[in-house]
Amino acid sequence: MPLPTVIDETHDPALQSWVAGANQPDTDFPIQNLPYGRFRLPGDPAWRIGVAIGDQVLDLAAIGLIPTPDMMALLALDAPRRRALRLRLSQGLRRGSPDEAAWSKAVHPLTQVTLGVPCEVGDYTDFYIGIHHATAIGKLFRPDNPLLPNYRWVPIGYHGRASTIVESGRDVVRPTGQILPAGETTPQVVPCKRLDFELELGVIIGRPNAIGQPIPMQAAEDHVVGITLFNDWSARDIQAWEYQPLGPFLSKSFASTISPWIVTLEALAPFRRAFSRAAGEPEPLPYLDSEANRAAGAIDIAITVTLQTDAMRRAGVAPVTVSRSNFADAAYWTVAQLVAHHTVNGCALRTGDLFGTGTLSGSAPGSSGSMLELSGGGKQPIPLPGNEQRTFLEDGDCIALVGRCSRDGFRSIGFGPCSGTIIGR
Repeated sequence: MPLPTVIDETHDPALQSWVAGANQPDTDFPIQNLPYGRFRLPGDPAWRIGVAIGDQVLDLAAIGLIPTPDMMALLALDAPRRRALRLRLSQGLRRGSPDEAAWSKAVHPLTQVTLGVPCEVGDYTDFYIGIHHATAIGKLFRPDNPLLPNYRWVPIGYHGRASTIVESGRDVVRPTGQILPAGETTPQVVPCKRLDFELELGVIIGRPNAIGQPIPMQAAEDHVVGITLFNDWSARDIQAWEYQPLGPFLSKSFASTISPWIVTLEALAPFRRAFSRAAGEPEPLPYLDSEANRAAGAIDIAITVTLQTDAMRRAGVAPVTVSRSNFADAAYWTVAQLVAHHTVNGCALRTGDLFGTGTLSGSAPGSSGSMLELSGGGKQPIPLPGNEQRTFLEDGDCIALVGRCSRDGFRSIGFGPCSGTIIGR
């Protein structure tokens, strides 16, 4: 299958919806977006499958577009059927659609529903594709050799813990773990003192592959439904003690926050870019290369991170932006390359699997995707309103990720909320 970069009538910037909120210029969810997620109605414990449209959510089962409220069945659709469903939704939600009378009975205000993790995540792999982040972190520990030799050849990753992927808005409990204090020889079990965020994106797998059958580059994105925002909280002091020789463990598995909406690859088609590397960088090995990936493998997603302390919140001071980055500029590998590499050994992916991209730091000042980088390893405090400052996160701090895609001639689309507040034990 080719990359889903086809721009069709569903992307027409002139399209308006009978849902008035979808026509506001600052909405994340105009009719050109149509992301999938799960929601609950008040008093009903069952998850429903919805599409965000403006300030509303449309119940897909209630209008008969899916047979059951089973997100896995929806995610497992192949690309042609996903495109057909997107077209049907677009037609039904357009201003003047004959479906308005019936469909308007199946929309609910987002302020009156409960949103959750967008799908059941069975397996979670966290990659490390942000080369500027990898270089910055490497310089803190290996100033003369920040990137290990395999980085430019292998999409580095590790298997994370799916059970602690949590929905946006849920509090994050400060983790306790084993650390080795400076100058000591015996470790201690204490609450983390160097708690951090990581600006990431999540890639949601749709169609599975059979064990022993690698997915080639040409078909890789047919196995991907879409992208979410993702914050992989990190306990840096626990990580520093535990990560050798097998990598992160308890420093990462206490919580990872995901946004509630899966923005589909079809919605992202207008925001594709050519994928290329800087002069002097090696070309990917053949199994990680394709003409389509070179032509449009990168995706232009602008991501900002805001921080609001408890004192700021009580004083009515708005969150401040601490980082601005972009997926296309920060990533050394593309979505298709992650799928191809993950399966080259015959690994079976399953519907609902999640890939984290790793921290997507840019190269410019103010584009670092973690406190570890922003504070120079804790040596350069970040100034905040009210004479506060931070090197790492304190109890009461709220971190929020905001994602946005914009391009001249097209409607801008967003990803919805991705926030969490740190609380003590």
